[in-house]
Amino acid sequence: MEKLQLWERFKDRLYADAETGLVLDTSRMDFPAKFSAELEPRLQQAYAQMAELEGGAIANPDENRMVGHYWLRAPELAPTPELSEVITGTLTSVKAFAHSVHNGNIKAPDGGRFTRLLVVGIGGSALGPQFVADSLGNAGDRMRPYFFDNTDPDGMDRVIAEIGTALPQTLVVVISKSGGTKETRNGMLEAQAAFQRAGLNFAAHAVAVTGVDSELDRAASQQRWLARFPMWDWVGGRTSVTSAVGLLPAALQGIDVDRMLEGARRCDASTRRTATKENPAALLALSWFHATAGKGAKDMVILPYKDRLLLFSRYLQQLIMESLGKEKDLDGQVVLQGIAVYGNKGSTDQHAYVQQLREGVPNFFATFIEVLKDRPGTSGEVEPGATSGDYLSGFFQGTRTALYESGRESITITVPEVTPFTVGVLIALYERAVGLYASLINVNAYHQPGVEAGKKAAGTVLKLQGEILELMRSQQSRAFTCEECALALARPEEVETVFLILRHLAANPDHGVHMVSADKPWESRFQLRAVAR
Repeated sequence: MEKLQLWERFKDRLYADAETGLVLDTSRMDFPAKFSAELEPRLQQAYAQMAELEGGAIANPDENRMVGHYWLRAPELAPTPELSEVITGTLTSVKAFAHSVHNGNIKAPDGGRFTRLLVVGIGGSALGPQFVADSLGNAGDRMRPYFFDNTDPDGMDRVIAEIGTALPQTLVVVISKSGGTKETRNGMLEAQAAFQRAGLNFAAHAVAVTGVDSELDRAASQQRWLARFPMWDWVGGRTSVTSAVGLLPAALQGIDVDRMLEGARRCDASTRRTATKENPAALLALSWFHATAGKGAKDMVILPYKDRLLLFSRYLQQLIMESLGKEKDLDGQVVLQGIAVYGNKGSTDQHAYVQQLREGVPNFFATFIEVLKDRPGTSGEVEPGATSGDYLSGFFQGTRTALYESGRESITITVPEVTPFTVGVLIALYERAVGLYASLINVNAYHQPGVEAGKKAAGTVLKLQGEILELMRSQQSRAFTCEECALALARPEEVETVFLILRHLAANPDHGVHMVSADKPWESRFQLRAVAR
């Protein structure tokens, strides 16, 4: 397409909203002439379904619950006065608690102020707070954040080592709706052990964000933790960042959570519009449907040209892939839906994988995120007439052009700068786009049976590990191959899992399993020895 024709299409397609500062350009998506008109009836149905969702309809029949993350930034829209009050009350409590910590009214046990923040969570209880912390953090933060976001012992050891001598001034926020999520529970226990080794009372440093009367809620109450904040069953983990899950860590860090909520609220208002050209989330969903043929045929590459937005692609991976990656549609038909998401940051991606994007397999569409403001204040020139920020903008524009010239489609999202307000806008934009796209492809965006299946499978592995250790204790003088062990347990079909368990046990001193290696790994022998304590 000639540049002047592309310019005309740019003007026709450009969405720009003065109230949110959001600009969305879909001119590099080659829609067929009648595409938008053909999808319009389905979009109107999606708007109606979204209105029902916000009105309190049961959106997740698997768990018989509503989905109300939109109410978090507009409590007056909640379906009952009681819900409105609890949302407002929780926000007030979050801000009051953070203010008391910052002012030293809530002190560390040594009498000093809390200066460090350790957030323990997994999935949506970590990815959203991490994205917010990284995008909006500065050297002058009221508290420096750290995260336990996995059940990797070495990873947790690294975090504790980084906190170092500041552990006595560290506040711990444990986030788990059920209180039984194993990764979060393990992180909490590892944190407790680290505080105990340092001679510190963990409860005097701990705060819980959890469901009322959950396992974690009861433990925090019995052990007299500093505070407890609610998680509600109508807020899913991947859409929880504007609940206490994300707001408490952000407020403690010193981020203006009111502005973040205001950005999300204003974006929500724009994405409720039923005129598609005036609804940025609908334009995104429409672009996704075109790019993927409504069947996940292409991957989504997120390319933010700003260091502060590096973690946005990781946050979107969960939001999009967990919401849309479904085996069956709402009618029970096998559809195998989803959109794979990955990303880096510009212009780092210029030296990483843009070569393949430009000339390799055309199995993707790109989303560029442009931030207009380079830094507070002025920038010096790195060569006559050009700053570092000018180069960043040039690389963005050049990459966008180069991809389009090679037949690679892209969307561009532009925001004025990275602030709590614009982060709220971006979060709300993608939450709504996911919901609308899910309606277009007729899947439930608000359940995750595959995640639950993985948790159950992990539980089965750990149960088998217990059986293996019990067998080895009962025959401590015997060294087993994995096949002998599986036969002795009457589980010959699980021999591969038995081998993997034995190999892991032998690599660590915790259970006292010793391995005598053989040339063929599966012929190695494993024996229980007394654990040195």
